[in-house]
Amino acid sequence: MTLSEKVGQTNQPANVDAVGDAETLRLGLIGSSLYASGPTAGNIKDRGLMLSTIEAVQRIAVEESRLGIPLLFARDVIHGHRTIFPIPLGLAAAWDEDLVERAARMAADEAAANGIAWTFAPMIDISEDPRWGRVAESFGEAPALASRLGAAAVRGFQESASSLASCAKHYVGYGLVRGGRDYDSVSVGENTLRNLHLRPFRAAVEAGCAAVMAAFVDVDGVPMHANRRLLREILKQEWGFDGVVVSDWRGIGELVEHGVAADLREAAAQAIRAGIDIDMVSGAYAAHLAELVESGEVDAELLDDAVRRILRMKLRRGVFEQPYPPRSTDRAPTSASRTLARLAATSSFVLLSNRDVLPLNPSTRSRVLLTGPFVDNGEALLGTWTLDGRGEDVVTPATAFTERLDNLTVDDGRLSDRTLKLGRQADVIISLLGEHPSRSGEASSISKLDLPVGQLDGVRQLAALGKPLIVVLFTGRPLDIGDLLEHAGAVLLAWHPGIEAGPALADAILGKVPPRGRLPMTFPRSVGHLPSSSHQRPTGRPLEARGDVPSGGYIDALAQPRLPFGFGLSYTTFRYGAIRLSANEMPLVGGSIRISVDVTNTGPRPGREVVQLYLRDLVADVTRPLRQLADWRALDLEAGSRGTATFVVTPDDLGYYDRTMTYRVDPGEAEAIVGANAAQGVTARFSLKEEAR
Repeated sequence: MTLSEKVGQTNQPANVDAVGDAETLRLGLIGSSLYASGPTAGNIKDRGLMLSTIEAVQRIAVEESRLGIPLLFARDVIHGHRTIFPIPLGLAAAWDEDLVERAARMAADEAAANGIAWTFAPMIDISEDPRWGRVAESFGEAPALASRLGAAAVRGFQESASSLASCAKHYVGYGLVRGGRDYDSVSVGENTLRNLHLRPFRAAVEAGCAAVMAAFVDVDGVPMHANRRLLREILKQEWGFDGVVVSDWRGIGELVEHGVAADLREAAAQAIRAGIDIDMVSGAYAAHLAELVESGEVDAELLDDAVRRILRMKLRRGVFEQPYPPRSTDRAPTSASRTLARLAATSSFVLLSNRDVLPLNPSTRSRVLLTGPFVDNGEALLGTWTLDGRGEDVVTPATAFTERLDNLTVDDGRLSDRTLKLGRQADVIISLLGEHPSRSGEASSISKLDLPVGQLDGVRQLAALGKPLIVVLFTGRPLDIGDLLEHAGAVLLAWHPGIEAGPALADAILGKVPPRGRLPMTFPRSVGHLPSSSHQRPTGRPLEARGDVPSGGYIDALAQPRLPFGFGLSYTTFRYGAIRLSANEMPLVGGSIRISVDVTNTGPRPGREVVQLYLRDLVADVTRPLRQLADWRALDLEAGSRGTATFVVTPDDLGYYDRTMTYRVDPGEAEAIVGANAAQGVTARFSLKEEAR
């Protein structure tokens, strides 16, 4: 390869077409393209036009360039392609690796049929601050949950019949942006990165992800696109990652705005040295990388390494064997994809409160009022980052409930005098509230977590009518819900559930499928409590003595969150027995302990209990979390039946990085907590022992 052809492989412009970019393609100066949102990319919804565009571009690259190296075409396929599933935070609430893998596989098959070979997903940033709009794209706050679901998404994307290259993003620490403001700075030490934020990325690498995307942020003053320590030394060398590191949109060029590079030339030099293999959109590599190598300012081996990684990804994705997209007609969501989307939605719903209102079992004469801004708005139910979803594909609550209830009144819109009049005439009120998807996602941070203006007041007015009131909450993030739980007879958290929103909601409210979700993020008591998560470490002056959880003290409020991580109710109740340990001691080398707990369904209905295991290392070289999610088991139990959740704990489950950034497992005492969420559970202690010499 010539130097210019090598540099071409590192160049990823947006929305390449066969007319304006023909000569650049013939010269081999483009290695990949992404079809993002915008005028050109919008054509992807016209599948025939998009396929012909990709095919025309690929034919020039393969048949008219000297080397005939095909391009990779990328797109943000975040939670579905044409079939839209719940937002990732909603999928995380299902605590179901198989479900995430199946949804990713379905998305990959649909996207590949559109000529897409690479998705910029999964997003596995650990997310603690719900003001940050991108929490909607994440799998939540717990490294164990995000790691396992992220790895499942990687497998789903890459092991489908028409696989996509996956891209774990955003490496690393993006979820810690100051004030929850997108693109802001991050202040965090390497110890916290290793013990929390790097864990899902390590899991994605071990699952075989094809690519990793660098985050927009700086970490302690070093922008990620110039961060050799984290990218080249840890990701590539220490972990042995042999895939591609891609910049985020114009991330290399933004090193100038960060103030660490004087111009694009200097930015290109810093980025390639740090370990960025592909320059998305900024043009810095295309303009300056060849000259930097020729002058000796950049080692030629750094460019060669980047090109090897890019070609290896293309080989693994099979684009040399099958460079052209399929020739087929457009396909709407199928019965199979809708069935999976419906299962994903019902599995994601979290029941936050219930005063014997749900499940609803109206008689044929019961008058039900369905009201609120989400009653018949398909687009609003898809959620953020749905470039290819269509509102007309959504089965809305109005449609689904009309099909199932004989005496239904639909009031589509905001609370009004008409709504109150209809409420007085009804026997049951179902109010669909929450935030529009435009209020979450990238560049959609908010300073307050309240419900949108007027909605909580509306709930109070509806509650004052004295009728059973069911509130369904649509959101892309945890919210400060105020006194909502006190006024509503039941509150069901539905996230933004995707194309099967209506049928899934009807299934849950009418009791066909009970809610099974558990919170993947803590619901804070107020914005003033942020960050609020299950990562709390012990302090020198814990708060237990004052009757509050050890997460910081306030003179004007309780410190504990409104709803803890892992919380979720069912239409039945469960009782936990005592913990049983297979042994009280575990050898540090090759040891394991089985931890078992019996769980009994003490209520009148079948239900699913997500039994959660948390661990605590009581004495370590650095402060360790008071309780950290280690594992979980879902038990489906009939009324009155009992099941056993069994976990196998190994020394690695208590491993961590110490003050010298060395991974270790210490001898000593540890605590296991098994329960229904991070704030409660039954406990037992065991010891890790070094073998006798």
